[in-house]
Amino acid sequence: MTDLKADTAAEQFRQEVRRFLAENLPPEMARRNSTGFHGPRTDCREWTRILHGKGWSAPNWLAEHGGTGWTLEQQAIFDEECFGAGAPMLDIFGLSMVGPLIYTFGTDDLKARILPRFLRGEISWAQGFSEPNSGSDLGSLQTRAVVQGDEYVINGRKIWTSSAHQSDHIFLLVRTGEGTQNGLTMLIVDMKAPGITVRPIVDIRKEHSLNEVFFDDVRTPVANRIGEEGKGWGYAKALLENERSFAAEIPRNRNGLARLRRIASETKRDGRPLIEDPLFAARIAELEVEFMALEFLTLRAMAGKADGAAFGSLLKVRGSELTQRTTQLQIEALGDHGAYLYSEHAFLAGEPQPAPGPEHALGVWADAMYRRASSIYGGANEIQRTLIAKQYLGL
Repeated sequence: MTDLKADTAAEQFRQEVRRFLAENLPPEMARRNSTGFHGPRTDCREWTRILHGKGWSAPNWLAEHGGTGWTLEQQAIFDEECFGAGAPMLDIFGLSMVGPLIYTFGTDDLKARILPRFLRGEISWAQGFSEPNSGSDLGSLQTRAVVQGDEYVINGRKIWTSSAHQSDHIFLLVRTGEGTQNGLTMLIVDMKAPGITVRPIVDIRKEHSLNEVFFDDVRTPVANRIGEEGKGWGYAKALLENERSFAAEIPRNRNGLARLRRIASETKRDGRPLIEDPLFAARIAELEVEFMALEFLTLRAMAGKADGAAFGSLLKVRGSELTQRTTQLQIEALGDHGAYLYSEHAFLAGEPQPAPGPEHALGVWADAMYRRASSIYGGANEIQRTLIAKQYLGL
């Protein structure tokens, strides 16, 4: 089993990343992104530009396409250090999802038009997969595209589309034929194209990050197709498997557990820190043991020793559920302050919160509520358990 901390080269790389973060990550940007609030998309773009100057804006891409060419260990170290320092999340829809599809299956023209702009932080992405009646069962989607001349004309709607209101492009899975295996196609669409309507969805946090997107005779060039027509199902499966492989979210879970310990250390119950309560300390320890097991599962996958196509599903289930349990325990540790919804909008605007509370309370409730969806997005955990049962138990 690979031990990242015992690897001299890995430790040297970790120190290089830490020095870069200390010298280049703006403090106010770090503070905005260290809470459980969603940082502004402007931070993501600016951080991408900063990383591009170092050649680090695509940590997981192949070097020949403008990426770093890093090993999986180096990518994991980079993600962990950035998350711990409060660096903005990079555009996962572009970086980990559509970007690799474009440089693997896209035409030379598409790669030349899209990839350099993304690496420079000039464009941002939304993912158009789920529909009102097609969530985990993407094979039943109904948004349709037909060819007219050198364009596709798109009609339909997508839902739960994160950051569509702030994105320049959306990559869509659309129906161009019948059936699943040969009936779906992957297209790139400019979000400013005529006929697109974005309707905000206000979530349980009373914040706006999700949307429903309507397409009424929206046109996009045939040149914006990823790969071949009718092969979108295979591309989507590759994309989703990649998404689930990262859904263990080791950096987020590590940071969440550290935050839980800080909250429990600073919260007093009956005159002593909550972390000194044996029962509460045991609950933290249980989560930490589960995190260690998850970390070793992830290392197993990184070392190429993951058996079966459903291993990404296994990481997704365990990672998402650990995130939910950790954020829920953070709320419990906050006591009365855990019952208050601090405003993400006010925080990002630099406005005072209407209720007093410790700095470490900001964003905890909002993050916990948002992470309730982590067992749904990327493929519902119930579906992932079915895949795991088929793969490993033969059910």
